[in-house]
Amino acid sequence: MNSEQLHEILIQAFPQADIQVKGEGGKFDLRIVDSCFDGKRTVARQQAVYAPLNQYITSGEVHAVTIRAMTPDEWKKQSVFGV
Repeated sequence: MNSEQLHEILIQAFPQADIQVKGEGGKFDLRIVDSCFDGKRTVARQQAVYAPLNQYITSGEVHAVTIRAMTPDEWKKQSVFGV
């Protein structure tokens, strides 16, 4: 599994999202910005991201994922304030 393949999987699950995937060798950092996360707690956001990845985690193709799932407003604030 490479970054491009993982990006394609995530874009199918979150078609309106701004998605960035970095990593290799089964270890990936994900940034997903989507309004679908509005009103959801961190755990619910992570569960939503893990859902399309579960079969790849189970198979071992993906074994470490760092997830930053945020709304567009949260991303704007983070970008402006460098948080």
